[in-house]
Amino acid sequence: MVTKQFTGSPDEADLRRADSLAREIFSDIANKWALLIIEALGERTLRFGELRNEIEGISHKMLTQNLRMLERNGLVERTVHPVVPPRVEYTLTEPGRALRVTIDGLCDWTHRYLGHIEGSRHRFDA
Repeated sequence: MVTKQFTGSPDEADLRRADSLAREIFSDIANKWALLIIEALGERTLRFGELRNEIEGISHKMLTQNLRMLERNGLVERTVHPVVPPRVEYTLTEPGRALRVTIDGLCDWTHRYLGHIEGSRHRFDA
């Protein structure tokens, strides 16, 4: 499916439309790795290896794919320093920092209701 070019106001970005750019962006950022990368970067600048160490279980491939996607969407800035060996750093852009506020809220919600959800799952699965 081809994403429709967005020409209207942000209020017209309908997440329910299959060809909506807003829906594509939502799909990109609403995955566990993207959320964890944004949370890990926070207000810091990190190198690739530092990021990988911060996010337990992420593979080299998944970190690379998600960083590229976040950079493409303007949420992460990648800086390559001209040294040998090359040093590459990642930092959140202003829109990335703004999104992090929402992600922090999601993390707070998760911590607050973790016990409730665990109990509900246990009752459901019984």
